Amino acid sequence: MSNKAARKAPKRTPRVSEPKARRAQKRVKGRGVEKGRAEGAEAEQDERRGRALGVFDSGIGGLTVAAALRELMPTESIYYIGDTARVPYGGKSQQTIERYAIEITGLLLREDAKVIVVACNTASALAIPKLEELYKVPIIGVIEPGARAAVAATRKGHVGVMGTRATMYSKAYETAIHAIDPEVRVSSQACPMLVPLIEEGWLDDTITDQIIRRYLEKLVRAEVDTLVLGCTHYPLLKEAIQRYVGPEVTLVDSAYNCAAAVKKLLAEAELSAHEEQPGKLQVALTDRSDKFLRVAEEALGLQVGDVQLLTVQQAG
Repeated sequence: MSNKAARKAPKRTPRVSEPKARRAQKRVKGRGVEKGRAEGAEAEQDERRGRALGVFDSGIGGLTVAAALRELMPTESIYYIGDTARVPYGGKSQQTIERYAIEITGLLLREDAKVIVVACNTASALAIPKLEELYKVPIIGVIEPGARAAVAATRKGHVGVMGTRATMYSKAYETAIHAIDPEVRVSSQACPMLVPLIEEGWLDDTITDQIIRRYLEKLVRAEVDTLVLGCTHYPLLKEAIQRYVGPEVTLVDSAYNCAAAVKKLLAEAELSAHEEQPGKLQVALTDRSDKFLRVAEEALGLQVGDVQLLTVQQAG
């Protein structure tokens, strides 16, 4: 007999089929796990929707954004920080402004903010890239929404921008406007004295009117047809500015356009608050401000209530 004939074929292990009941049980269990995960994700998203918007500025100016947010989205809660200990930001270096923005954003995230709204043109111009690098939460500033509104508003293709020195030196508005329409001409004017006057509450004052005239006469002579209020403090001087530049010049309110952009972002990310109850406004400052409540309540019609005093933890 040959070796091949002597070699026995290996025994095959009979395949034992899994009982149908057990297979069905596994399928049901799998569907249950998937359902549980989906419900968990839905619950987490629902919880995020109920969180507040985190808004900050160097002082009271960002309350113009808070007021616009309240007007457009009354069901959204807002946690606002005014960095009154270090106002204004406009004359500081980019490195310093980045550090301030990181520190204040950290305070807002401790309050579980679902979105960070940089209600400061200077910080929007100089610090948002750094914030986006460090944090995963959605971050939105005021410059891009303002630039889009300016391009849409101009009739002659000549836009004026007024703001702090840091914002003007950054050329952030010029860059944003030209990214939308390279043909639009942009003329800029730094107005460093306006923020201190607004923080002081000098909104309807002859000295403020004179300073507005001194700053803006160059833009008026240049015949801009659209003027961007490139600081969130400036809407508090909207009437005085409009009086000087005349009715033929369209004013672009960066605060309102920022609020509109936030509303769009929330809708797209499915983070809009539920409509069962009105939102709340909580205000915190990094230093006491005697004029803060009066300006906010009289000029903006905001009911601020109790103001929290915060200590800023310096970023390393």
